[in-house]
Amino acid sequence: MMKIPYASVVGSLMYAMVCTRPDIGYAVGVVSRFMSNRGREHWAAVKWILRYQKGTSSMCLRFGLGKPLLEGFIDSDMSVDVGTNRSTSEYVMTYAGGPVSW
Repeated sequence: MMKIPYASVVGSLMYAMVCTRPDIGYAVGVVSRFMSNRGREHWAAVKWILRYQKGTSSMCLRFGLGKPLLEGFIDSDMSVDVGTNRSTSEYVMTYAGGPVSW
């Protein structure tokens, strides 16, 4: 695993995620946790992300036909986890009916 450019590839995926591919955000976040202690299964996950990118390269984010309006929707639940008393929240921002951040 020492000869595999894991950090370099994950860094490139992060750049793509920030600039053009928000759909891989979660997967890149997970594989980036293992920069210092990576294994073969982590490299397999990185290759899966690369194959996903190649397979979806012709797809794009489309805005809706609605008015050019920025809207935000938020949902939260206070202390939903009884064991830890942690809260959860989710959000989505849309522009002209298409999601731009979540």
